[in-house]
Amino acid sequence: MAQQPLVQLATPERPARRHPDWLKVRAPFGAEVHNLKQLVNQLQLHTVCQEAICPNMGECWAHKVATFIILGDICTRGCRYCAVSKGKPEELDWSEPGRVAQAVQAMGLRHAVITSVNRDDQSDGGASIFAETVREIRRLSPECVVELLIPDFEGSEEALGIVLDSEPEILGHNVETVPRLYRTARGGGIYQVSLQLLKRVADSGRPVIPKTGLMLGLGETAEELRDVMADVLECRVQILTLGQYLRPSKWHLPVARYYHPDEFQHWKHVGEEMGFVHVESGPLVRSSYLADRQFESYGRQKSGAGEADS
Repeated sequence: MAQQPLVQLATPERPARRHPDWLKVRAPFGAEVHNLKQLVNQLQLHTVCQEAICPNMGECWAHKVATFIILGDICTRGCRYCAVSKGKPEELDWSEPGRVAQAVQAMGLRHAVITSVNRDDQSDGGASIFAETVREIRRLSPECVVELLIPDFEGSEEALGIVLDSEPEILGHNVETVPRLYRTARGGGIYQVSLQLLKRVADSGRPVIPKTGLMLGLGETAEELRDVMADVLECRVQILTLGQYLRPSKWHLPVARYYHPDEFQHWKHVGEEMGFVHVESGPLVRSSYLADRQFESYGRQKSGAGEADS
């Protein structure tokens, strides 16, 4: 029998081991960053800036913007894109809201972002501590803008109501990726539950700005990305952030592709044309990246729209 010729099967292109040049940033340094790290450690707090190895820490802190993780530093879910530790969390610390407020005051923050790990072990998902943190910040730093980035609370309308009652200026919840990739990337998350939460925020009648974010580079298609943007816009989300997914470790999902900065600008324009009030889009953009700028841009856009309508 004649030997059959070997056929080279096509394989998907693998991303380079090193990040592209546009993803390289200088590590934050200087007396101010050092002092702020010391303060956070002294108050036994956790920040996304440090826990998630955020490349923008120095830039945001210089803008008097910081993002705190409350409800501990251990998450009850095992998302394959997130650098936060997974496992069985400790008991809730009811002194944490006061310590966060002390840090906000001591750091002189103009804009504080409060997020958390998932606490599916709690009946309200930790919503009560979110609300108490907002109240404590208001007490010590009444001029500080408060933005919350919340988990899905497993779809609990009651938990969301507790958070809304604290009246943050911005209430965000990230859909993170496209529905097809949820099972692979976002263990425990359900796309429709996230959409429902965002819609409830917009339907609440509260003077709060709904916000969401997506990571690019997990394997989504352009059509899928556009569909998700349309879905969250239908939920009346006002602010959208788009950033590059970066693999925290070998356990986490690999990067399917790196988007060029020009592509992020393209998607920014797409989002603006679709109707988002503000789109923050770039390789190093994260949900809270220069959140003060996002809030101010939103205010300018809404003010301009109001003048045009009058």
